[in-house]
Amino acid sequence: MDNFQVMEEKVDWKGRPTKKGVHGGIFPALFILVMFAFNSCAWVALAGNLVMYFTGVLHLDLASASNSVTNFMGTTYILAQIAAYLADAHVGRCKIVLISGFIEFLALLLLAVQAHIPSLKPQPCDIYDIKSQCEKIHGGNATFFYIALYSVAVGLAGAFAGVPSHGADQFDDKDPKELRHMSSFFNYLTASNAIGSILSLTLVVWIQTHVGWDWGFGTSAACVFVATLIFAVGVPKYRIHAIGGPNPIVQILQVLVAAVRNWRLPLPKDSAELYEIKNENGEEFLPHRDIFRFLDKAAIQRKKTNMNSETDKKSNDKWELCRVTQVENAKTIVGMLPIFICSIFMSTCLAQLQTFTIQQGFTMDNKLGKHIHIAPANLAIAPMIFMLVGIPIYDRLIVPLLRRITGHPKGISDLKRIGIGLLLSCVAMIVGAIVEIKRKHVAKSHGMIDANPLVNKLPISIFWLAIQHFTFGISDMFTYVGLMEFFYSEAPKPMKSIASSLLWCSLGLGYFLSSILVDIVNHATRNNTKSGGWLAGNNLNRNHVDLFFWTLAILTFINLLNYLYWANRYEYKSQPLHNASKVEVSQSQDCV
Repeated sequence: MDNFQVMEEKVDWKGRPTKKGVHGGIFPALFILVMFAFNSCAWVALAGNLVMYFTGVLHLDLASASNSVTNFMGTTYILAQIAAYLADAHVGRCKIVLISGFIEFLALLLLAVQAHIPSLKPQPCDIYDIKSQCEKIHGGNATFFYIALYSVAVGLAGAFAGVPSHGADQFDDKDPKELRHMSSFFNYLTASNAIGSILSLTLVVWIQTHVGWDWGFGTSAACVFVATLIFAVGVPKYRIHAIGGPNPIVQILQVLVAAVRNWRLPLPKDSAELYEIKNENGEEFLPHRDIFRFLDKAAIQRKKTNMNSETDKKSNDKWELCRVTQVENAKTIVGMLPIFICSIFMSTCLAQLQTFTIQQGFTMDNKLGKHIHIAPANLAIAPMIFMLVGIPIYDRLIVPLLRRITGHPKGISDLKRIGIGLLLSCVAMIVGAIVEIKRKHVAKSHGMIDANPLVNKLPISIFWLAIQHFTFGISDMFTYVGLMEFFYSEAPKPMKSIASSLLWCSLGLGYFLSSILVDIVNHATRNNTKSGGWLAGNNLNRNHVDLFFWTLAILTFINLLNYLYWANRYEYKSQPLHNASKVEVSQSQDCV
Protein backbone atom coordinates (compact mmCIF):
# COMPACT_ATOMS: atom_id res chain seq x y z
CA MET A 1 0.00 0.00 0.00
CA ASP A 2 1.38 3.42 -0.96
CA ASN A 3 2.45 5.52 1.98
CA PHE A 4 0.31 8.44 0.87
CA GLN A 5 -2.80 6.47 0.12
CA VAL A 6 -5.42 7.07 2.82
CA MET A 7 -7.09 3.89 3.98
CA GLU A 8 -10.84 4.40 3.85
CA GLU A 9 -11.94 0.76 3.74
CA LYS A 10 -14.79 -0.04 6.11
CA VAL A 11 -15.13 -3.47 7.69
CA ASP A 12 -17.62 -5.19 9.96
CA TRP A 13 -16.95 -6.12 13.57
CA LYS A 14 -15.13 -9.30 12.49
CA GLY A 15 -12.85 -7.46 10.08
CA ARG A 16 -14.68 -8.57 6.93
CA PRO A 17 -15.59 -6.18 4.08
CA THR A 18 -18.95 -4.50 4.68
CA LYS A 19 -22.00 -5.10 2.52
CA LYS A 20 -24.29 -2.29 1.45
CA GLY A 21 -27.76 -2.74 2.91
CA VAL A 22 -26.38 -4.95 5.68
CA HIS A 23 -23.89 -2.66 7.39
CA GLY A 24 -24.10 1.06 7.99
CA GLY A 25 -26.82 3.52 7.09
CA ILE A 26 -29.55 5.19 9.11
CA PHE A 27 -30.53 2.21 11.27
CA PRO A 28 -27.19 1.63 13.06
CA ALA A 29 -26.73 5.39 13.30
CA LEU A 30 -29.88 5.47 15.46
CA PHE A 31 -28.14 3.27 18.05
CA ILE A 32 -25.31 5.81 18.19
CA LEU A 33 -27.69 8.77 18.55
CA VAL A 34 -29.66 7.10 21.37
CA MET A 35 -26.42 6.10 23.07
CA PHE A 36 -25.15 9.69 22.95
CA ALA A 37 -28.41 10.99 24.46
CA PHE A 38 -28.11 8.60 27.43
CA ASN A 39 -24.44 9.46 27.86
CA SER A 40 -25.29 13.18 27.89
CA CYS A 41 -27.96 12.47 30.49
CA ALA A 42 -25.22 10.99 32.67
CA TRP A 43 -22.49 13.61 32.49
CA VAL A 44 -24.18 17.01 31.96
CA ALA A 45 -25.69 17.01 35.46
CA LEU A 46 -22.29 16.08 36.85
CA ALA A 47 -20.58 18.99 35.12
CA GLY A 48 -23.42 21.45 35.69
CA ASN A 49 -23.96 20.80 39.40
CA LEU A 50 -20.54 19.57 40.52
CA VAL A 51 -19.58 22.97 41.95
CA MET A 52 -22.34 22.54 44.55
CA TYR A 53 -20.90 19.15 45.57
CA PHE A 54 -17.46 20.70 45.98
CA THR A 55 -18.78 23.47 48.24
CA GLY A 56 -21.67 21.80 50.07
CA VAL A 57 -20.20 18.32 50.66
CA LEU A 58 -16.42 18.59 50.25
CA HIS A 59 -16.31 22.10 51.82
CA LEU A 60 -14.09 23.83 49.26
CA ASP A 61 -14.27 27.63 49.08
CA LEU A 62 -15.92 29.23 46.05
CA ALA A 63 -12.76 29.92 44.04
CA SER A 64 -11.31 26.46 44.72
CA ALA A 65 -14.61 24.80 43.82
CA SER A 66 -14.79 26.82 40.60
CA ASN A 67 -11.24 25.86 39.64
CA SER A 68 -11.86 22.20 40.49
CA VAL A 69 -14.82 22.08 38.09
CA THR A 70 -12.99 23.86 35.26
CA ASN A 71 -9.90 21.66 35.75
CA PHE A 72 -12.09 18.55 35.54
CA MET A 73 -13.86 19.70 32.38
CA GLY A 74 -10.62 20.98 30.86
CA THR A 75 -8.92 17.64 31.44
CA THR A 76 -11.88 15.82 29.89
CA TYR A 77 -11.74 17.85 26.69
CA ILE A 78 -7.96 17.67 26.38
CA LEU A 79 -8.06 13.89 26.84
CA ALA A 80 -10.61 13.77 24.00
CA GLN A 81 -7.90 14.98 21.62
CA ILE A 82 -5.60 12.18 22.77
CA ALA A 83 -8.44 9.67 22.51
CA ALA A 84 -9.17 10.82 18.94
CA TYR A 85 -5.58 10.06 17.95
CA LEU A 86 -5.71 6.64 19.59
CA ALA A 87 -9.05 5.90 17.92
CA ASP A 88 -7.77 6.77 14.45
CA ALA A 89 -4.31 5.25 14.68
CA HIS A 90 -4.37 2.36 17.15
CA VAL A 91 -7.58 1.29 18.93
CA GLY A 92 -10.39 2.05 16.49
CA ARG A 93 -13.38 4.36 16.95
CA CYS A 94 -15.92 1.68 17.79
CA LYS A 95 -13.71 -0.04 20.35
CA ILE A 96 -12.74 3.18 22.10
CA VAL A 97 -16.41 4.05 22.67
CA LEU A 98 -17.04 0.64 24.26
CA ILE A 99 -13.91 0.78 26.41
CA SER A 100 -14.57 4.34 27.56
CA GLY A 101 -18.18 3.46 28.44
CA PHE A 102 -16.97 0.69 30.73
CA ILE A 103 -14.46 3.02 32.42
CA GLU A 104 -17.02 5.80 32.87
CA PHE A 105 -19.55 3.38 34.38
CA LEU A 106 -17.10 2.08 37.00
CA ALA A 107 -15.89 5.59 37.82
CA LEU A 108 -19.43 6.87 38.46
CA LEU A 109 -20.07 3.87 40.73
CA LEU A 110 -16.99 4.85 42.74
CA LEU A 111 -18.32 8.41 43.08
CA ALA A 112 -21.65 7.00 44.28
CA VAL A 113 -19.82 4.91 46.90
CA GLN A 114 -17.82 7.94 48.05
CA ALA A 115 -20.99 10.05 48.35
CA HIS A 116 -22.82 7.29 50.25
CA ILE A 117 -20.25 6.30 52.90
CA PRO A 118 -19.86 9.02 55.59
CA SER A 119 -16.27 8.06 56.43
CA LEU A 120 -15.14 8.89 52.87
CA LYS A 121 -16.15 12.56 53.07
CA PRO A 122 -15.93 15.43 55.59
CA GLN A 123 -18.45 15.76 58.40
CA PRO A 124 -21.53 17.86 57.48
CA CYS A 125 -20.93 21.57 58.09
CA ASP A 126 -22.44 24.93 57.10
CA ILE A 127 -19.71 26.65 55.08
CA TYR A 128 -21.79 29.84 54.93
CA ASP A 129 -21.69 30.23 58.72
CA ILE A 130 -18.75 32.52 59.49
CA LYS A 131 -18.28 30.91 62.91
CA SER A 132 -18.08 27.38 61.53
CA GLN A 133 -14.71 25.71 61.05
CA CYS A 134 -15.47 23.32 58.21
CA GLU A 135 -13.03 20.54 57.45
CA LYS A 136 -12.17 20.13 53.74
CA ILE A 137 -11.73 16.75 52.13
CA HIS A 138 -8.10 15.63 52.40
CA GLY A 139 -5.74 12.68 52.58
CA GLY A 140 -6.84 9.28 51.35
CA ASN A 141 -10.45 10.39 50.94
CA ALA A 142 -9.37 13.16 48.57
CA THR A 143 -7.23 10.68 46.61
CA PHE A 144 -10.13 8.26 46.30
CA PHE A 145 -12.48 11.02 45.13
CA TYR A 146 -10.17 12.54 42.54
CA ILE A 147 -9.19 9.14 41.10
CA ALA A 148 -12.88 8.40 40.59
CA LEU A 149 -13.61 11.86 39.19
CA TYR A 150 -10.78 11.88 36.67
CA SER A 151 -11.59 8.31 35.65
CA VAL A 152 -14.95 9.76 34.60
CA ALA A 153 -12.94 12.27 32.53
CA VAL A 154 -11.12 9.41 30.78
CA GLY A 155 -14.40 7.70 29.96
CA LEU A 156 -16.05 10.87 28.69
CA ALA A 157 -13.03 11.68 26.52
CA GLY A 158 -13.37 8.40 24.65
CA ALA A 159 -17.05 9.04 23.97
CA PHE A 160 -16.40 12.59 22.76
CA ALA A 161 -13.65 11.41 20.44
CA GLY A 162 -15.25 8.26 19.05
CA VAL A 163 -18.99 8.87 18.74
CA PRO A 164 -19.10 11.69 16.11
CA SER A 165 -16.55 10.11 13.76
CA HIS A 166 -17.92 6.56 14.20
CA GLY A 167 -21.41 7.86 13.47
CA ALA A 168 -20.20 9.50 10.27
CA ASP A 169 -18.53 6.21 9.28
CA GLN A 170 -21.98 4.67 8.86
CA PHE A 171 -22.45 6.68 5.64
CA ASP A 172 -20.60 6.59 2.34
CA ASP A 173 -19.39 10.10 1.57
CA LYS A 174 -19.04 9.14 -2.12
CA ASP A 175 -22.80 8.57 -2.41
CA PRO A 176 -24.65 11.93 -2.68
CA LYS A 177 -27.71 10.55 -0.88
CA GLU A 178 -25.69 9.13 2.00
CA LEU A 179 -23.62 12.30 2.13
CA ARG A 180 -26.82 14.25 2.89
CA HIS A 181 -27.65 11.68 5.59
CA MET A 182 -24.18 12.20 7.07
CA SER A 183 -24.79 15.94 7.25
CA SER A 184 -28.12 15.30 8.95
CA PHE A 185 -26.44 12.93 11.41
CA PHE A 186 -24.34 15.75 12.86
CA ASN A 187 -27.47 17.88 13.30
CA TYR A 188 -29.28 15.01 15.02
CA LEU A 189 -26.20 14.35 17.16
CA THR A 190 -26.49 17.91 18.47
CA ALA A 191 -30.20 17.34 19.06
CA SER A 192 -29.61 14.06 20.92
CA ASN A 193 -27.07 15.82 23.13
CA ALA A 194 -29.64 18.54 23.86
CA ILE A 195 -32.33 15.98 24.72
CA GLY A 196 -29.99 14.10 27.06
CA SER A 197 -28.85 17.36 28.63
CA ILE A 198 -32.41 18.50 29.31
CA LEU A 199 -33.22 15.19 31.02
CA SER A 200 -29.98 15.41 32.97
CA LEU A 201 -30.54 18.98 34.16
CA THR A 202 -34.07 18.17 35.31
CA LEU A 203 -34.28 14.55 36.48
CA VAL A 204 -30.68 13.84 37.54
CA VAL A 205 -30.13 17.27 39.12
CA TRP A 206 -33.41 16.86 41.04
CA ILE A 207 -32.19 13.50 42.35
CA GLN A 208 -28.84 15.01 43.35
CA THR A 209 -30.53 17.92 45.14
CA HIS A 210 -33.54 16.27 46.78
CA VAL A 211 -32.71 12.56 47.11
CA GLY A 212 -28.95 12.54 47.58
CA TRP A 213 -25.66 12.77 45.74
CA ASP A 214 -25.11 9.03 46.04
CA TRP A 215 -28.38 8.40 44.18
CA GLY A 216 -27.48 11.13 41.68
CA PHE A 217 -24.13 9.56 40.82
CA GLY A 218 -25.78 6.14 40.77
CA THR A 219 -28.40 7.38 38.28
CA SER A 220 -25.62 8.72 36.05
CA ALA A 221 -23.88 5.33 36.24
CA ALA A 222 -27.13 3.62 35.21
CA CYS A 223 -27.45 5.98 32.23
CA VAL A 224 -23.91 5.15 31.09
CA PHE A 225 -24.61 1.42 31.46
CA VAL A 226 -27.74 1.73 29.28
CA ALA A 227 -25.85 3.90 26.77
CA THR A 228 -23.00 1.40 26.42
CA LEU A 229 -25.44 -1.52 26.15
CA ILE A 230 -27.42 0.20 23.36
CA PHE A 231 -24.20 1.00 21.51
CA ALA A 232 -23.02 -2.61 21.84
CA VAL A 233 -26.30 -3.96 20.43
CA GLY A 234 -25.59 -2.16 17.17
CA VAL A 235 -22.06 -3.55 16.74
CA PRO A 236 -23.00 -6.30 14.21
CA LYS A 237 -24.55 -3.63 11.95
CA TYR A 238 -21.79 -1.01 12.13
CA ARG A 239 -19.44 0.01 9.35
CA ILE A 240 -16.11 0.23 11.19
CA HIS A 241 -13.19 2.34 10.06
CA ALA A 242 -10.21 0.07 9.41
CA ILE A 243 -7.06 1.14 11.21
CA GLY A 244 -4.11 1.78 8.93
CA GLY A 245 -2.52 4.22 6.52
CA PRO A 246 0.07 6.91 7.20
CA ASN A 247 0.28 8.74 10.49
CA PRO A 248 -1.20 12.19 9.75
CA ILE A 249 0.60 13.94 12.58
CA VAL A 250 3.93 12.53 11.40
CA GLN A 251 3.20 13.86 7.89
CA ILE A 252 2.76 17.39 9.24
CA LEU A 253 5.92 17.10 11.34
CA GLN A 254 7.82 15.91 8.26
CA VAL A 255 6.91 19.11 6.43
CA LEU A 256 8.01 21.30 9.33
CA VAL A 257 11.30 19.44 9.76
CA ALA A 258 12.01 19.35 6.01
CA ALA A 259 11.30 23.09 5.71
CA VAL A 260 13.79 23.83 8.49
CA ARG A 261 16.42 21.51 7.04
CA ASN A 262 16.07 23.16 3.61
CA TRP A 263 15.89 26.75 4.87
CA ARG A 264 19.08 27.71 3.01
CA LEU A 265 17.70 26.56 -0.37
CA PRO A 266 16.16 29.29 -2.58
CA LEU A 267 12.51 28.90 -3.56
CA PRO A 268 11.95 28.28 -7.28
CA LYS A 269 10.10 31.00 -9.19
CA ASP A 270 7.87 28.39 -10.80
CA SER A 271 5.91 26.29 -8.29
CA ALA A 272 5.78 23.48 -10.89
CA GLU A 273 9.41 22.76 -9.99
CA LEU A 274 8.39 21.70 -6.50
CA TYR A 275 8.24 18.00 -5.76
CA GLU A 276 5.09 15.99 -6.56
CA ILE A 277 4.39 12.35 -7.41
CA LYS A 278 2.76 10.53 -10.26
CA ASN A 279 -0.88 9.50 -9.96
CA GLU A 280 -0.33 5.77 -9.57
CA ASN A 281 -2.54 4.87 -6.61
CA GLY A 282 -5.36 7.42 -6.72
CA GLU A 283 -3.73 9.80 -4.25
CA GLU A 284 -5.27 13.15 -3.45
CA PHE A 285 -3.66 16.17 -5.14
CA LEU A 286 -3.92 19.72 -3.84
CA PRO A 287 -2.83 22.70 -5.98
CA HIS A 288 -0.07 24.96 -4.73
CA ARG A 289 -1.05 28.17 -2.90
CA ASP A 290 1.14 31.25 -2.39
CA ILE A 291 0.76 31.29 1.40
CA PHE A 292 3.24 30.31 4.12
CA ARG A 293 5.90 30.12 1.43
CA PHE A 294 8.55 29.03 3.93
CA LEU A 295 6.86 25.62 4.11
CA ASP A 296 7.36 25.24 0.35
CA LYS A 297 11.04 24.66 1.13
CA ALA A 298 10.01 21.16 2.27
CA ALA A 299 9.19 20.37 -1.39
CA ILE A 300 12.42 21.72 -2.92
CA GLN A 301 14.35 19.04 -4.79
CA ARG A 302 18.09 18.98 -4.40
CA LYS A 303 20.11 18.85 -7.60
CA LYS A 304 21.22 15.37 -8.65
CA THR A 305 24.90 14.52 -9.03
CA ASN A 306 25.17 10.79 -9.69
CA MET A 307 22.79 7.98 -8.82
CA ASN A 308 25.06 6.45 -6.20
CA SER A 309 25.93 9.62 -4.32
CA GLU A 310 25.02 10.17 -0.69
CA THR A 311 23.23 13.40 -1.69
CA ASP A 312 20.83 11.53 -3.94
CA LYS A 313 20.03 9.07 -1.19
CA LYS A 314 19.23 11.95 1.14
CA SER A 315 17.00 13.54 -1.52
CA ASN A 316 14.52 10.76 -0.94
CA ASP A 317 14.63 11.22 2.84
CA LYS A 318 11.05 11.55 4.02
CA TRP A 319 12.15 14.17 6.58
CA GLU A 320 13.88 16.26 3.89
CA LEU A 321 11.64 16.11 0.82
CA CYS A 322 7.83 16.21 0.82
CA ARG A 323 5.28 16.43 -1.97
CA VAL A 324 3.28 19.59 -2.66
CA THR A 325 0.00 18.08 -1.45
CA GLN A 326 1.61 17.18 1.87
CA VAL A 327 2.94 20.73 2.18
CA GLU A 328 -0.49 22.19 1.37
CA ASN A 329 -2.03 20.06 4.11
CA ALA A 330 0.54 21.46 6.55
CA LYS A 331 -0.28 24.99 5.38
CA THR A 332 -3.95 24.35 6.12
CA ILE A 333 -3.16 23.23 9.67
CA VAL A 334 -0.93 26.26 10.26
CA GLY A 335 -3.65 28.56 8.91
CA MET A 336 -6.27 26.97 11.17
CA LEU A 337 -4.24 27.44 14.35
CA PRO A 338 -5.06 31.16 14.91
CA ILE A 339 -8.77 30.39 14.50
CA PHE A 340 -8.44 27.55 16.98
CA ILE A 341 -6.59 29.78 19.47
CA CYS A 342 -9.24 32.52 19.21
CA SER A 343 -11.97 29.99 20.00
CA ILE A 344 -10.37 29.12 23.33
CA PHE A 345 -11.42 32.29 25.12
CA MET A 346 -15.10 31.75 24.40
CA SER A 347 -14.83 28.46 26.26
CA THR A 348 -13.37 30.40 29.18
CA CYS A 349 -16.53 32.52 29.27
CA LEU A 350 -18.74 29.44 28.91
CA ALA A 351 -17.04 27.91 31.96
CA GLN A 352 -18.58 30.62 34.14
CA LEU A 353 -22.06 29.14 33.55
CA GLN A 354 -20.93 26.02 35.41
CA THR A 355 -19.14 27.84 38.22
CA PHE A 356 -19.90 31.37 39.39
CA THR A 357 -23.30 31.56 37.69
CA ILE A 358 -24.34 28.39 39.53
CA GLN A 359 -23.18 29.98 42.79
CA GLN A 360 -25.12 33.17 41.99
CA GLY A 361 -28.28 31.14 41.46
CA PHE A 362 -27.81 29.40 44.81
CA THR A 363 -28.27 32.75 46.59
CA MET A 364 -31.38 33.83 44.63
CA ASP A 365 -35.09 33.09 44.93
CA ASN A 366 -35.56 29.83 43.04
CA LYS A 367 -39.34 29.44 43.37
CA LEU A 368 -41.56 28.91 40.36
CA GLY A 369 -45.05 29.29 41.78
CA LYS A 370 -45.70 28.01 45.29
CA HIS A 371 -44.41 24.46 45.11
CA ILE A 372 -41.76 24.26 42.36
CA HIS A 373 -38.13 25.04 43.17
CA ILE A 374 -35.58 25.52 40.38
CA ALA A 375 -32.04 24.32 41.04
CA PRO A 376 -29.33 26.66 39.68
CA ALA A 377 -28.05 23.93 37.34
CA ASN A 378 -31.54 23.72 35.78
CA LEU A 379 -30.96 27.11 34.12
CA ALA A 380 -28.62 25.45 31.62
CA ILE A 381 -31.78 23.93 30.11
CA ALA A 382 -32.49 27.31 28.47
CA PRO A 383 -29.61 27.18 25.92
CA MET A 384 -30.25 23.47 25.33
CA ILE A 385 -33.89 24.09 24.47
CA PHE A 386 -32.90 26.99 22.26
CA MET A 387 -30.37 24.86 20.39
CA LEU A 388 -32.88 22.01 20.05
CA VAL A 389 -35.38 24.38 18.46
CA GLY A 390 -33.00 26.89 16.89
CA ILE A 391 -30.76 24.58 14.87
CA PRO A 392 -33.58 23.15 12.67
CA ILE A 393 -34.99 26.67 12.18
CA TYR A 394 -31.56 27.99 11.23
CA ASP A 395 -30.90 25.05 8.91
CA ARG A 396 -34.31 24.97 7.18
CA LEU A 397 -35.37 28.62 7.14
CA ILE A 398 -32.52 31.05 7.79
CA VAL A 399 -29.83 29.35 5.69
CA PRO A 400 -31.98 29.23 2.49
CA LEU A 401 -32.82 32.91 2.98
CA LEU A 402 -29.19 33.87 3.50
CA ARG A 403 -28.20 31.70 0.54
CA ARG A 404 -30.41 33.82 -1.74
CA ILE A 405 -28.81 37.00 -0.42
CA THR A 406 -25.15 35.96 -0.26
CA GLY A 407 -24.99 33.16 -2.83
CA HIS A 408 -22.98 31.11 -0.34
CA PRO A 409 -24.08 27.44 -0.19
CA LYS A 410 -24.11 27.60 3.64
CA GLY A 411 -25.78 31.02 3.77
CA ILE A 412 -22.72 32.51 5.43
CA SER A 413 -19.20 31.15 5.64
CA ASP A 414 -18.03 29.14 8.64
CA LEU A 415 -15.68 31.93 9.72
CA LYS A 416 -18.47 34.53 9.70
CA ARG A 417 -20.67 32.19 11.69
CA ILE A 418 -17.91 31.75 14.27
CA GLY A 419 -17.40 35.52 14.45
CA ILE A 420 -21.08 36.11 15.24
CA GLY A 421 -20.85 33.60 18.08
CA LEU A 422 -17.73 35.25 19.52
CA LEU A 423 -19.50 38.63 19.48
CA LEU A 424 -22.49 37.15 21.32
CA SER A 425 -20.19 35.62 23.96
CA CYS A 426 -18.95 39.14 24.70
CA VAL A 427 -22.57 40.29 25.04
CA ALA A 428 -23.28 37.35 27.39
CA MET A 429 -20.49 38.42 29.75
CA ILE A 430 -21.80 42.01 29.77
CA VAL A 431 -25.27 40.68 30.62
CA GLY A 432 -23.75 38.55 33.39
CA ALA A 433 -21.98 41.56 34.90
CA ILE A 434 -25.15 43.69 34.85
CA VAL A 435 -27.24 40.94 36.48
CA GLU A 436 -24.59 40.49 39.19
CA ILE A 437 -24.65 44.23 39.92
CA LYS A 438 -28.43 44.02 40.33
CA ARG A 439 -28.16 40.91 42.55
CA LYS A 440 -25.63 42.59 44.86
CA HIS A 441 -27.76 45.76 44.99
CA VAL A 442 -30.72 43.69 46.20
CA ALA A 443 -28.54 42.06 48.86
CA LYS A 444 -27.28 45.45 50.07
CA SER A 445 -30.65 47.25 49.99
CA HIS A 446 -32.30 44.45 52.02
CA GLY A 447 -29.46 44.18 54.54
CA MET A 448 -28.65 40.64 53.44
CA ILE A 449 -24.94 40.97 52.63
CA ASP A 450 -24.11 38.21 55.12
CA ALA A 451 -27.30 36.19 54.55
CA ASN A 452 -26.94 32.41 54.63
CA PRO A 453 -28.28 31.14 51.27
CA LEU A 454 -29.19 27.84 52.91
CA VAL A 455 -31.72 29.70 55.06
CA ASN A 456 -32.54 33.02 53.39
CA LYS A 457 -32.65 33.58 49.64
CA LEU A 458 -32.30 37.06 48.18
CA PRO A 459 -35.61 38.56 46.96
CA ILE A 460 -34.55 38.44 43.31
CA SER A 461 -35.65 35.74 40.89
CA ILE A 462 -33.14 33.19 39.69
CA PHE A 463 -34.60 33.63 36.20
CA TRP A 464 -32.54 36.82 35.78
CA LEU A 465 -29.64 34.44 35.12
CA ALA A 466 -31.58 32.84 32.25
CA ILE A 467 -30.76 35.90 30.10
CA GLN A 468 -27.08 35.05 30.19
CA HIS A 469 -27.80 31.38 29.50
CA PHE A 470 -30.06 32.29 26.58
CA THR A 471 -27.42 34.56 25.04
CA PHE A 472 -24.82 31.82 25.35
CA GLY A 473 -27.27 29.39 23.73
CA ILE A 474 -27.38 31.55 20.60
CA SER A 475 -23.61 32.00 20.75
CA ASP A 476 -23.06 28.23 20.98
CA MET A 477 -25.30 27.60 17.99
CA PHE A 478 -23.13 29.86 15.86
CA THR A 479 -19.64 29.31 17.23
CA TYR A 480 -19.41 25.63 18.13
CA VAL A 481 -21.40 24.27 15.19
CA GLY A 482 -19.41 26.62 12.94
CA LEU A 483 -16.13 25.42 14.44
CA MET A 484 -17.10 21.77 13.97
CA GLU A 485 -17.89 22.34 10.30
CA PHE A 486 -14.79 24.50 9.77
CA PHE A 487 -12.34 22.06 11.34
CA TYR A 488 -13.88 19.06 9.56
CA SER A 489 -14.18 20.61 6.08
CA GLU A 490 -10.80 22.37 6.08
CA ALA A 491 -8.76 19.58 7.68
CA PRO A 492 -6.47 17.40 5.55
CA LYS A 493 -8.12 14.16 4.49
CA PRO A 494 -6.06 11.92 6.86
CA MET A 495 -6.81 14.20 9.84
CA LYS A 496 -10.60 14.57 9.78
CA SER A 497 -11.24 12.93 13.16
CA ILE A 498 -8.30 14.54 14.90
CA ALA A 499 -9.20 17.96 13.50
CA SER A 500 -12.84 17.56 14.53
CA SER A 501 -11.63 16.99 18.09
CA LEU A 502 -9.96 20.41 18.04
CA LEU A 503 -13.35 21.67 19.19
CA TRP A 504 -12.99 19.62 22.40
CA CYS A 505 -9.40 20.77 22.74
CA SER A 506 -10.45 24.45 22.57
CA LEU A 507 -13.09 23.76 25.23
CA GLY A 508 -10.51 22.07 27.46
CA LEU A 509 -7.95 24.85 27.15
CA GLY A 510 -10.70 27.40 27.77
CA TYR A 511 -11.65 25.73 31.05
CA PHE A 512 -8.01 25.60 32.14
CA LEU A 513 -7.63 29.27 31.22
CA SER A 514 -10.62 30.04 33.44
CA SER A 515 -8.85 28.44 36.41
CA ILE A 516 -5.70 30.42 35.67
CA LEU A 517 -7.61 33.71 35.37
CA VAL A 518 -9.38 33.11 38.70
CA ASP A 519 -6.01 32.64 40.42
CA ILE A 520 -4.48 35.66 38.67
CA VAL A 521 -7.43 37.91 39.56
CA ASN A 522 -7.39 36.79 43.20
CA HIS A 523 -3.64 37.33 43.42
CA ALA A 524 -3.79 40.76 41.76
CA THR A 525 -6.65 41.99 43.97
CA ARG A 526 -5.73 40.33 47.27
CA ASN A 527 -4.70 43.67 48.86
CA ASN A 528 -7.70 45.61 47.57
CA THR A 529 -10.49 43.60 49.18
CA LYS A 530 -11.27 42.43 52.71
CA SER A 531 -11.86 38.86 51.54
CA GLY A 532 -8.38 38.59 50.01
CA GLY A 533 -9.39 38.93 46.35
CA TRP A 534 -12.36 39.58 44.06
CA LEU A 535 -13.28 35.90 44.06
CA ALA A 536 -11.88 34.70 47.41
CA GLY A 537 -13.88 33.41 50.37
CA ASN A 538 -17.39 31.94 50.53
CA ASN A 539 -19.48 35.13 50.63
CA LEU A 540 -20.54 35.86 47.07
CA ASN A 541 -22.29 39.07 48.19
CA ARG A 542 -18.99 40.55 49.37
CA ASN A 543 -17.04 39.30 46.36
CA HIS A 544 -16.70 41.10 43.03
CA VAL A 545 -17.90 38.61 40.44
CA ASP A 546 -19.35 41.58 38.53
CA LEU A 547 -15.86 43.07 38.06
CA PHE A 548 -14.55 39.65 37.00
CA PHE A 549 -17.31 39.41 34.38
CA TRP A 550 -16.49 42.93 33.12
CA THR A 551 -12.85 41.86 32.81
CA LEU A 552 -13.88 38.80 30.78
CA ALA A 553 -16.10 40.98 28.55
CA ILE A 554 -13.17 43.29 27.76
CA LEU A 555 -10.82 40.38 27.09
CA THR A 556 -13.48 38.72 24.91
CA PHE A 557 -13.81 41.89 22.82
CA ILE A 558 -10.03 42.04 22.34
CA ASN A 559 -10.10 38.36 21.37
CA LEU A 560 -12.85 39.14 18.83
CA LEU A 561 -10.69 41.84 17.21
CA ASN A 562 -7.79 39.37 17.04
CA TYR A 563 -10.10 36.78 15.47
CA LEU A 564 -11.33 39.23 12.81
CA TYR A 565 -7.73 39.95 11.85
CA TRP A 566 -6.90 36.27 11.28
CA ALA A 567 -10.26 35.38 9.74
CA ASN A 568 -9.86 38.10 7.10
CA ARG A 569 -6.41 36.74 6.24
CA TYR A 570 -7.46 33.10 6.11
CA GLU A 571 -7.45 31.47 2.67
CA TYR A 572 -9.80 28.52 2.35
CA LYS A 573 -8.30 25.25 1.20
CA SER A 574 -8.38 24.68 -2.53
CA GLN A 575 -10.37 21.77 -3.88
CA PRO A 576 -8.39 18.59 -4.65
CA LEU A 577 -7.37 18.02 -8.25
CA HIS A 578 -8.92 14.83 -9.56
CA ASN A 579 -7.20 14.97 -12.94
CA ALA A 580 -3.56 14.06 -12.59
CA SER A 581 -2.71 15.83 -15.84
CA LYS A 582 -3.28 19.15 -14.05
CA VAL A 583 -0.37 18.39 -11.76
CA GLU A 584 3.18 18.84 -12.86
CA VAL A 585 4.86 15.55 -12.05
CA SER A 586 8.48 15.67 -11.12
CA GLN A 587 9.24 12.26 -9.63
CA SER A 588 7.55 8.92 -9.22
CA GLN A 589 8.64 8.25 -5.65
CA ASP A 590 6.79 9.64 -2.69
CA CYS A 591 8.11 10.90 0.62
CA VAL A 592 6.94 9.37 3.81
